[in-house]
Amino acid sequence: MELSKRPINTLFMLMSLDGKINSGDSDELDVDRDWCKIDGVKEGLHQYYEIEKTTDWYSLNTGRVMAKIGVNERIEKPQKVDCRFIIIDRKPHLNEKGIEYLCNWVDTLFLVTDNKSHPAYKLIDKFNNLKILYYNKIELVKMMEDLKENYGVERITIQSGGTLNCEFLRKNLIDYVNIVIAPILVGGATTNTLIDGKAISTVEELNKLKALELVETNVLQDSYVQLKYKILN
Repeated sequence: MELSKRPINTLFMLMSLDGKINSGDSDELDVDRDWCKIDGVKEGLHQYYEIEKTTDWYSLNTGRVMAKIGVNERIEKPQKVDCRFIIIDRKPHLNEKGIEYLCNWVDTLFLVTDNKSHPAYKLIDKFNNLKILYYNKIELVKMMEDLKENYGVERITIQSGGTLNCEFLRKNLIDYVNIVIAPILVGGATTNTLIDGKAISTVEELNKLKALELVETNVLQDSYVQLKYKILN
């Protein structure tokens, strides 16, 4: 796919030294809630959130992650932030309260779904900053094309889970990788990693692997490291 037809995408994540993006394999566990409690890790965690504030205006994530951080249960009115969320939500994981919270939180909410009964439809007339992108089957390439052609989206920071990250990677939709490595080892074969999804199993599939060019290295405080890469192929 020609780069001119879609936004430039950067995968931005916090991970452990062994590549884990969660504390374990259940939704009860969460990096944001867990790592701030661990001595030797909590001291430098703020650096990730400070870097996060410098990422692209458009941030892509999933309804599952939003539900996991509790937006469906929040009752307080959030302080408005100057960013735009692109949320892929198939199941759905978000309810009306969660969508309302997000609309009050961000400049614009782009809700991408293949669910005709998604609760977002009940709020479309209430919030003029809610945009619903419906597809019979969510095709990431088409979604990226639509975001650029119809909404002028030029750059996106991707912060989704390992399985969806793999879909973006396999479809050549990631251009840069910006990783903050926390000084922690997590382990666990079923703990989510930066890139999960289906593994290759034959030599013929080696072309699905992506070589990287190191662009920048930053040694942060409290044993944290930031690595920036450009995807070459």
